[in-house]
Amino acid sequence: MPTQRSPLLQGTLDLLVLKTLARGPRHGYAIARWIEEATDDALRIEEGSLYPALYRMERRGWIAAAWGKSEIGQRIKIYSLTPQGRAQLRAESAQWSHFTTAVAKIVGQP
Repeated sequence: MPTQRSPLLQGTLDLLVLKTLARGPRHGYAIARWIEEATDDALRIEEGSLYPALYRMERRGWIAAAWGKSEIGQRIKIYSLTPQGRAQLRAESAQWSHFTTAVAKIVGQP
């Protein structure tokens, strides 16, 4: 099945990244790959969307970045969730739950 770009993805990218980082620190490619794997490739995160989102979340204090080394010795930026990011994740998760419940009420109507 070909992967299609979801218009809902842009509005939920922060939530997806925060949730991914709640599982532990990761570099950008690993964040995108985990989201793809967790959704059976239904969601694909492009670099052009991911990195601006990471920089924005870092500026907001939701994530922190530190330089590290990859398995092959390359220098990589590793992102981790901050306490502010955990609070933001809780808030965005609650908003998402409220939104999906409301949409399900409409979609479930005959």
